[in-house]
Amino acid sequence: MTTVVVDKESRAVQGGAAFVHGDFRYLWLGLGAVFSLFAVGARWDVPLAAWVAPVLLLRFVRLSRPLAGLSLLLVVSVAGALWWSVQLAVPLEASMIAACITFGTVFSVPYVLDRWLAPRVDVVGRLLLFPSAIVTFEFAMATISPLGTSYGTRAITQSEHLALLQILSITGPYGIGFLIGWFATLVNHVWEEVSWKSCRIPVGAFTLVLLAVLIGGSLRLAFFQYEGDYVKIAGISPDMVVRNAAGELLESEASAAALTDEAALRVAYAAVEDELIAGTIQAAQAGAKVVVWSETAAMSLGSDERLLERATEVASEQGIYLNVAVGQPFARNDTYLIGPDGEHIWSYSKSYPVPGLEPIPPGDTPVPLVETPFGHLTNVICFDADFPALMRVDADIMLVPGWDWPEMGRTHTLKMARLRAIENGYSLFRQDYNGYSAAFDHLGRTIAGQDTTGPGLHLMFGDLPVSGTRTIYNIVGDMFAWLCVLSLFAMAAIGIVKTTRSRS
Repeated sequence: MTTVVVDKESRAVQGGAAFVHGDFRYLWLGLGAVFSLFAVGARWDVPLAAWVAPVLLLRFVRLSRPLAGLSLLLVVSVAGALWWSVQLAVPLEASMIAACITFGTVFSVPYVLDRWLAPRVDVVGRLLLFPSAIVTFEFAMATISPLGTSYGTRAITQSEHLALLQILSITGPYGIGFLIGWFATLVNHVWEEVSWKSCRIPVGAFTLVLLAVLIGGSLRLAFFQYEGDYVKIAGISPDMVVRNAAGELLESEASAAALTDEAALRVAYAAVEDELIAGTIQAAQAGAKVVVWSETAAMSLGSDERLLERATEVASEQGIYLNVAVGQPFARNDTYLIGPDGEHIWSYSKSYPVPGLEPIPPGDTPVPLVETPFGHLTNVICFDADFPALMRVDADIMLVPGWDWPEMGRTHTLKMARLRAIENGYSLFRQDYNGYSAAFDHLGRTIAGQDTTGPGLHLMFGDLPVSGTRTIYNIVGDMFAWLCVLSLFAMAAIGIVKTTRSRS
């Protein structure tokens, strides 16, 4: 008879028994916590950390008593949310701290479900339950959270790996989270097994899928390049010094009264408006056919007629499409597209004002779409781009006026907004104020970029394809996410039935 001795730290009992404790579990917790801080979807992400952290944290939870292990995991998860806020200079007021605690709790649930259900399902269930739970809660937060996908979506941590990110054209933003979760359960499965023989099929299956994703993405980048016509688009962000001077003038007039006084507002922002008009003419004379202003570049009160008259005159004289961005303090955040014939093509109000920063009601206008000689143009405003369902538009070029701050700008543009271009197959032009502007093609490749945090008028040009490409995600929507939700419920039902039978 052969006796097999299994190391206590690496052993996990299968068939419904509890996972055993490990002498090194606090080492895995500490390392996992450190790696997780570099995988929160902010400025200092390390892409590999997003893959390693769940492996170690899952190992710790499986080797620990449920209450103690999950309590410490919750602390790590909340710390990650707070660290995300610190990196992006989001004010840690009471509401934001409460939000971080909520986010940390929600994104701990996949570990709770794995700890409870993994011992009660078969090998396939143990491998796929955790990644299905990750997708379920990423999808849930993207749907109901006031921050959309800006926190908790693991695809953000992989923003520079374009071959990997092409899977988003099929799965939406949730495919990366599934792969990361599957990798975590696979490594733990190998860690727990005594025999390599029982690991070959799971390892082989994951390897084949990951290779298919990477090779498929590489082929898409290599052979699905655009070979048609391009249009020159220009983006304009006003001079920060000029705009700040306007703000100081309003404050000197006793801001509450000035913000309701159209004459005071007009005087304060006359220099900003003049600069925007001059910049638009400059862009048109440089060859731009579409010009985009940054979010709320111009300010007005109830009526925008005077500003729109000037903008219409410029658009007609220069023969351009002009996307005018206007804000009314404490009231609204709008864009207007004016055609080269002077027609007012659309009026759009921001659908998702930033919680705590924009005391305005959400807009109720649908995302606009218009056919032009330069493809189908569409438009959202800044934070709207963090809501994938809103961004699923059959367009060729998406225009996104934005307004950020230095710590947020690059992350918001290069890591978050660019994902929407890959998901939906359109080019995306994001003109940012006090942040980072960039243009991307339908594969997520950067066409143009510009830092807009310094003084001076910022003018960015980009030649964008006039035709996009339909993606599977753009057509079928969140089907992959819903399949993961259904799979999670099915595995949970199996686990509950087994638990009930074992007790009876």
